[in-house]
Amino acid sequence: MSDDLSQFSMLELFRMEAESQTQMLTDGLLALERDADPAALEAMMRAAHSIKGAAAIVGLDVIVQLAHGMEDAFIAAQHGLLKLTPNRVDVLLAGVDLIVQCANLQESGLQDWLATRGDTIRGTMDAIRGIAFLPEPVAQAPATAPAPMPTPMPAPGPEVAAPVMPEPSQLAAPEPAPSQDTTVPRGGRPGVQSDRLLSLAGETRIAAHQMQPLIQAMQRYKRQQAALFAALDDLQEAIGRNGDPVLREKAAQVLHRGQPLKQFILGHVADMEQYERRLLNVAQGLVDEVLALRMRPFRDGVHHFPRMVRDLARSLGKDVRLDIRGEETLVDRDILARIESPLNHMLRNAVDHGIEAPDARARAGKAPHGTIVLEARHRAGMLNIEIHDDGAGVDPERIRAAVVARRMATQAMADTMSHAELMQFLFLPAFSLKAEVTEISGRGVGLDIVHDSIRQQNGTVRLESQPGRGFHTHITLPLTQSIVRSLVVDVGGEAYALPIVKVERVLQVPREAVHTLESKQFFEYEGDNVGLVSAAQVLQLGETTHQELLPVIMVGTGTHRYGLVVDAIRGEHSLAVHSLDPVFGKLRDVAAAALLNDGEPVLILDVSDLLMSIDKLLAEGGLQQLARADGAARRRMKRILVVDDSLTVREMERKLLTGRGFEVDIAVDGMDGWNAARSGDYDLVITDVDMPRMDGIELVNLIKRDPHLHTLPVMIVSYKDRPEDRARGLAAGADYYLTKGSFHDETLLDAVADLVGDAYR
Repeated sequence: MSDDLSQFSMLELFRMEAESQTQMLTDGLLALERDADPAALEAMMRAAHSIKGAAAIVGLDVIVQLAHGMEDAFIAAQHGLLKLTPNRVDVLLAGVDLIVQCANLQESGLQDWLATRGDTIRGTMDAIRGIAFLPEPVAQAPATAPAPMPTPMPAPGPEVAAPVMPEPSQLAAPEPAPSQDTTVPRGGRPGVQSDRLLSLAGETRIAAHQMQPLIQAMQRYKRQQAALFAALDDLQEAIGRNGDPVLREKAAQVLHRGQPLKQFILGHVADMEQYERRLLNVAQGLVDEVLALRMRPFRDGVHHFPRMVRDLARSLGKDVRLDIRGEETLVDRDILARIESPLNHMLRNAVDHGIEAPDARARAGKAPHGTIVLEARHRAGMLNIEIHDDGAGVDPERIRAAVVARRMATQAMADTMSHAELMQFLFLPAFSLKAEVTEISGRGVGLDIVHDSIRQQNGTVRLESQPGRGFHTHITLPLTQSIVRSLVVDVGGEAYALPIVKVERVLQVPREAVHTLESKQFFEYEGDNVGLVSAAQVLQLGETTHQELLPVIMVGTGTHRYGLVVDAIRGEHSLAVHSLDPVFGKLRDVAAAALLNDGEPVLILDVSDLLMSIDKLLAEGGLQQLARADGAARRRMKRILVVDDSLTVREMERKLLTGRGFEVDIAVDGMDGWNAARSGDYDLVITDVDMPRMDGIELVNLIKRDPHLHTLPVMIVSYKDRPEDRARGLAAGADYYLTKGSFHDETLLDAVADLVGDAYR
């Protein structure tokens, strides 16, 4: 069935036609610049002729003249009278740009645009008419226009003969006018409509799952009915043995009348199950169709890149060709829009940083022109995008030297770094190997913006480089942001979801495998110590009680990898994402919302936010100890907090107390001790006096003034043994004052026993 175009005005129809025809002109000109193809010339001649005729119908005389001049140039080239050299292609592309800009204008703004751009339009028209008299391309970059050669006809000025290239940011595509929205079909934007359709499709799937509780109730009723008929059978047998014919006949009648009920239940349960399957199939089919509507071919988001690469390379005096592969690969329209900027940045970097100048390529034995390949494909349920070039690549030794020069690592540490570790430094803000500052790069804006953009879409990016042979970027993204494969967990009695791509591993950690060091808890995994954090605390849901086997979700990478302790793990679900109302703004640690199959709402967590929240808690020293399994079943060992800035003293006291059977946590200064005392359940605090950030006297004061901790015994162990020092400590509220120079092992243990008794409750 053909599309209904009756709702569009003639100007709107012209815009749609101009969009497709100008793209054909751009693609054809770029292809002809590489290799003369008669078929491409024929296609471009038809495109220019079509634009000329359509523009005449809507009265856009400027476009008629531009298209007519371009058509004449293509005819001359078709007959061998004109060679489309790079300088001539520059002029023709400038004409295409003007056609695009003019076509996107509203009728009311046309005259103002013609008035402000009059000189540029006349110059471009004259250049197209005199295109045969343009000089051959020169070795230098065309940013400096060559002088015009004498011609029988009026010679255009230098800026017309070879138009000065616009800024690189303007090369990607002509700036669209606000009026382009008028081509959207009446009734709303397609994106908004598909979002609403997806929401309704998700609700349909939830409604289909609502049949399940009813079917389960019918199944229970069927089982109860079967038990009833079995009891009646037993009753009939018992009556038959007693020989009472009347009772035997009555029992037979009851069984006979009950048979239709049995068949009724069986039939209706089967019908309901079949109905549920149909509903689920329809609901899933609807979701799939809506998702298909949101998918766009990869080429829709990258069609302007060849022109951008070509023009940028020309401005740098280079010859670079972009080869796009996998143009038909389907991508969610939202992802396609969001990856345009990162891909643009990578391609510009490849042209500026990667591809060498022609003379350098000749010395390296390479082809004069550089090649960049941009490829998209589906793999393992994900979208894979690769960008690789045949340029100079990045020398890892230059990165190593830059890391040392910027004091990001010592020379010894840098020497041990692998190639992959060195490449990660390119993602750091303001990390650049470019020595000079240009308009294109070297301004302190590096690959960190690419890395952040990909991470925001739950994707990953990886870099590889071979010096002298090229640079390779691997980007992995979800196929769609509309349906997210998520791990659903329980935290504080509520359901939360984490995107599967952000979850490294799901584990159950025995409580005895959890260790505590300086009030921080961790467990050992594959030779690394992974910090444990309560999800309830991070999400500010209070403290929850955990069982002996802790459900742990590992998130993050490298030094920012943590084990998130949850209440329970429900399993993996495919969730239809519902954006949060803008009135809420950006909620901390939350990315979006969804509904489970039973209609229960669930918040989808922002893992990047979670990691920042965890880092903040660590910096503040506010992490709580994981709750014990149960108040009655807590370990009987008493807990002591040792606060001392001396590693030797801490370890000596810890070993003494642990050997006597106490559970010991340590803190490195008064501030760390205060945070630990507030978050832990301790029977005794042993503290030094002279410590950074907060001394022991202030710590004692805070503990004794706290309404929840004022009964907690505190022992001061200090080198200060003067009477006034002892009096100062006891006046602050300390329960015991012991000097480090006078006590032996048993002295400390006896003092602890005086305050809290034995090591067990």
